[in-house]
Amino acid sequence: MHAWEQIQKTVDYIEDHLADELRIEALAEIAALSPFYYQRLFSRLVKKPVNEYIKLRRLAGASERLISSQKRILDIALDFGFSSHTSFTRAFKQAFGMTPEEYRGNPVRLNNFAKPQLLLNYVLIDENIPLITEGIVIEISRLKLTKPEYFIGLTTAERIEEMPGGGNTGIDVLGILWDRFHHQKSKVIGIMPEGDEIGVAYGSEKAGHYSYFAGAAADSEETPDGYVSWKLSKGEYIVCQFEAEDFEHLVMDAVYKAHKYLFETWLPKHQLKTMPFAIERYASHDPKTTKMEVWVMLIE
Repeated sequence: MHAWEQIQKTVDYIEDHLADELRIEALAEIAALSPFYYQRLFSRLVKKPVNEYIKLRRLAGASERLISSQKRILDIALDFGFSSHTSFTRAFKQAFGMTPEEYRGNPVRLNNFAKPQLLLNYVLIDENIPLITEGIVIEISRLKLTKPEYFIGLTTAERIEEMPGGGNTGIDVLGILWDRFHHQKSKVIGIMPEGDEIGVAYGSEKAGHYSYFAGAAADSEETPDGYVSWKLSKGEYIVCQFEAEDFEHLVMDAVYKAHKYLFETWLPKHQLKTMPFAIERYASHDPKTTKMEVWVMLIE
């Protein structure tokens, strides 16, 4: 068994036992490693210490439960392994900048630490061959765009370390931008009613930040006042298509794993260079949507 498989066994075990006491010694035994080497290997592969990872996954589950159920906050805290209302509130506020009561009263999108699929760091697939892993199907292909496409939307800048999927928790600034765009979308002249939507991460002139565009397909490159445009230039693209069980997992989990696989595994191992932007392309943000794509443009 590869080292990453041993760690993945414990990641899976943790996910199924978030309400239980989870001891380093017991997890190390599952991985067939010494406690010292287990903690060292876990931190290297998961990018978080074991106990910190457990806390973040408990917070992720609890934050979902706060919105999806009417259970008392104390009961939710106990369901996810917190010893008291006080310890849960302290951990929640440290991670997200608000208390569980404030979050339940005024829900916002949150960046949670996703459960990793470590095989995405090591398994290489050929083009047009699907890779199936827990809850996700990924397939990579090439596409030649013969004419430019235009999009109208809004932009924001965010600190690089706060980028979703980067490991930090907090309020999901990009989700708020999408909510704002969708609130205005029907009134924007030039947007095609049934056109695709895209989110684009690209460089920023502001040090330590990146820029993000959220918008929808337009019938021309004319840009209404108060909005910005994005031109998808003609050329050759690598397209990473992926599916998840539902829309929430698609945009809050699968998209980050697809990015990680494409940029940290697939492209480097194929020695391909791309332009400095990444495009997330959706048919729509409808809750029934379970597929999306990440596009990158090849540098010839």
